[in-house]
Amino acid sequence: MKKLIILLLMLLSFTANAQNEALFNRATTYYNEGEYEKASENYFKIIENGEHSAAVYYNIGNCYYKLNQIAPSIYYYEKALLLKPNDKEIKNNLAYAQNMTLDAFEPLPETSLSRLYKNITGFLSFDQWSYAAVFFVFLFVLAYILFYYLRYSTHKRIAFIASITSFFIAVFCIVFALIQFQDFEADIPAIVFSEELIVKSEPNNRSSQAFILHEGTKVYVLDQLDDWKKIKLKDGKTGWVPSNEIKLLKDF
Repeated sequence: MKKLIILLLMLLSFTANAQNEALFNRATTYYNEGEYEKASENYFKIIENGEHSAAVYYNIGNCYYKLNQIAPSIYYYEKALLLKPNDKEIKNNLAYAQNMTLDAFEPLPETSLSRLYKNITGFLSFDQWSYAAVFFVFLFVLAYILFYYLRYSTHKRIAFIASITSFFIAVFCIVFALIQFQDFEADIPAIVFSEELIVKSEPNNRSSQAFILHEGTKVYVLDQLDDWKKIKLKDGKTGWVPSNEIKLLKDF
């Protein structure tokens, strides 16, 4: 019975992968023919099938960019970047889309130590740091086994140094993975989808206007009260907006 269930699961997995591959190829064909709406429809079907990949989100972003829809293009480029944070092509296309937005904000100044910390921990995503940790743990175990079985002292010394080095690198990878995961969980980015959004000083329509945002601007959610969300810009400004006026990036 167990073997039958396993076979059925393998068959379903194979069928789903084949279906998604066919949808991806069809979408790419539509994209190359300039049928960007049809292309995006097929990419969305892949997401509906449960596959969330940087390539799919990136291609959806390209479709919206070609259709001159600023907010959706930035939204899906940003989602692709969450899954593949160091991809230069995604970053370049995102920069092109951001150049089409009306809002421009200078980020708060950072210390050199803070920048160094972000550059090191942000070099990989938390899952990539986890994979690296598993890899170096494997190397540690392998080098330790070699140290135990090797005859010559020179070889044993090399194996010992390799095992110790791999162990410490694995520990660092685990620490960075935890840091990245905590930062990822604490960070709640969103994209403004309203053509013009009035940000309020308090979570109600009677409060005064704090500032105005336009579509495609990236914000960070700090808090929520009923149908309002408190947001923060990269320059430090804060305010309240209706929840339905922005779209969270981390919804997968």
